[in-house]
Formats: sequence, C-alpha cells, structure tokens
Amino acid sequence: MDVVIGPLDLSAHVDEALAVQAVAFGLGADEVAVRRQIVQRHMTYPGARALGATVGDRLVGFVYGMPNDRTHWWSTVVEPYLRARGLDHWLDDSFVITELHVHPDQQNRGIGRTLITTITDSATEPRSILSAIDTESPARALYRSLGYDDLARQVLFPSAPKPYAVMGAPLPLRRR
Repeated sequence: MDVVIGPLDLSAHVDEALAVQAVAFGLGADEVAVRRQIVQRHMTYPGARALGATVGDRLVGFVYGMPNDRTHWWSTVVEPYLRARGLDHWLDDSFVITELHVHPDQQNRGIGRTLITTITDSATEPRSILSAIDTESPARALYRSLGYDDLARQVLFPSAPKPYAVMGAPLPLRRR
C-alpha cells in the first residue's frame, strides 16, 4: 500500500503517534506517559503543527514542530551550548523540529525525508533547528543530507541517558 503524508491532528492521535515513537525510540510506558503530556502542551503553542504518514488507516510516522521560543524548556537547555560556540542566534527566528519518528518497519522508504521537508516547506522562518542523539545514525545522516550541520554536540538534557547534538539548516532544506 502507498504511504500518504498529510496534516495530523496530533492532539487527537497522540497515542497512535507515541506508539510509533515508542517502537522507533525504544520508550517504556512511563516515558510515553510523560511525553503524552509534553506533546499535548506543545500542540497548544502558536504555530505548532504536525504531519502524519499513513498506510491505509495505520499511522507509520509523524513529525511535529513549531516556531522556536527562547522561553521554552528545550531552548533554555541548549542555549548555553550554542552561546559557548557563538551560535545562540540560531534560537531566534527558527522552526524547531520537535519530534520526527518512523516505525522501523517503514524506515528507509523516504518517509522521514518527506515528513521533514514537507513540514519545513510551510515554515516562514529562515532556518530550522533540531536535536538528535549524538551518535552516527541513519537519522543524523538524513539530517545532514538535508543541509543540517552540527551547531553543538554532547548536549546533556536532564534525565536523558545519552548526549544529543543540536543541528541547524537554512530553509528551504536541500533536496537531493
């Protein structure tokens, strides 16, 4: 069956989306419960939007993001790392990719690429930022292929077991 990419009412489909994230990211039930509250709060922020990838009636991937705001928790954590490198201006006038996940059964089919390029194509900000686990991975390779570069590495989020990299790219994203 074909994959259909389109707008996603993430508040109404949060459990389906988090089920995809749990499998893709290896989350337990307690982590999913915390993330459910976070996602619901994020979707109330101005400019927050989401896209889903479906096969039939099954959600197999999603992305969501919003215009960055320096008062949001994520920005307050990454700001010192960016400032230390003279790059904290990336927090201004940027569209943040908050989450992007594709079910492992559907990976390597271009779904993640389509989700991130489609959501950023409608952004009015001149650049995009995101964070990813700071290891060489298919996700980091995808982001690099789209034009994202490392802005800061070894970023430590409270309660996260692994360090992250903060990456940024000018918009529109680079196409292959």
